[in-house]
Amino acid sequence: MAIGERIHFFRNLRGMTQKFLGMAVGFPEKSADVRLAQYETGTRTPKADLTAALAKELDVSPRALNVPDIDSDVGIMHTLFTLEDTSGLVPIVEEGSYRLIVRPNGEHGSFVCRAVQAWATEREKLRAGEITREEYDRWRYNYPSFDTSGQWHKVPPQELMDYLLDVPEPTKVKKKRDKKIRYKE
Repeated sequence: MAIGERIHFFRNLRGMTQKFLGMAVGFPEKSADVRLAQYETGTRTPKADLTAALAKELDVSPRALNVPDIDSDVGIMHTLFTLEDTSGLVPIVEEGSYRLIVRPNGEHGSFVCRAVQAWATEREKLRAGEITREEYDRWRYNYPSFDTSGQWHKVPPQELMDYLLDVPEPTKVKKKRDKKIRYKE
């Protein structure tokens, strides 16, 4: 699916007209619908700044607009082959059905395992009625912004961790009037 098709998909999902979205990203009212139609049909391709503006107005990540071209069966297969090479995605046959699983190998395999686990968790929340379809779609289309699985937590730089772990242990020194804590040197 090309970027124009994704813009069209999300615009319709949000109930926006081409004119409304075009004006929201700064096109003149006279030509807003025509300009947006050019992007949706693939006549023009938006540059990064316009893609970011469109994504903001559509309430999605810019990455949700830039997906691989999977318009054909062969294109889908080559995308899956690439995911096998880089992310540990493999097909298996299990009790007469075909499944895709992610193994933590390949260039991005362990990350993809955690990401698919987070996705499965959100999907299960949807199935169980804990979240609405709108909340689920918002999670998917803004990934990783709303991911609460913990894999996106920031880690302090190693130098800071080394420094923090190298703080001397306190020793207590008793004095007649008050207790003071001194550090070993």
